[in-house]
Amino acid sequence: MSTCPMCAESIEESAAICPYCGSAIAGAPAPQQATNDIGQDAGVRMLLPVGRSMWAILAGYFGLFSLICFPAPIAIVLGAIAIWDIRKHPERHGMGRAIFGLVMGIVGTLIMIITIIGITLEQF
Repeated sequence: MSTCPMCAESIEESAAICPYCGSAIAGAPAPQQATNDIGQDAGVRMLLPVGRSMWAILAGYFGLFSLICFPAPIAIVLGAIAIWDIRKHPERHGMGRAIFGLVMGIVGTLIMIITIIGITLEQF
């Protein structure tokens, strides 16, 4: 045990700050602050593409535009690549966006196929 130079209370030998008066103890190691990785904060990841798989971002956008039909097959491919990439690199995020791209790509492709079949049948 040692004493605080400011308030003279008994404190632990390893204390960097006096628990009674809050003053810093000279010669004590500075307390380590936790490093906060911005990519691990879910709120930040919702707004910014931090820590996400680029494939998941592309799959999400192509999935969104797959309702126009022509990028739908691309959304399927990008969604599958994104899921593979995220499983290979677990530190990356964006699985929801990758699945969205894959599902919307499938829906868009089915709409495109049904439309093509309908147009083809009308011509006969």
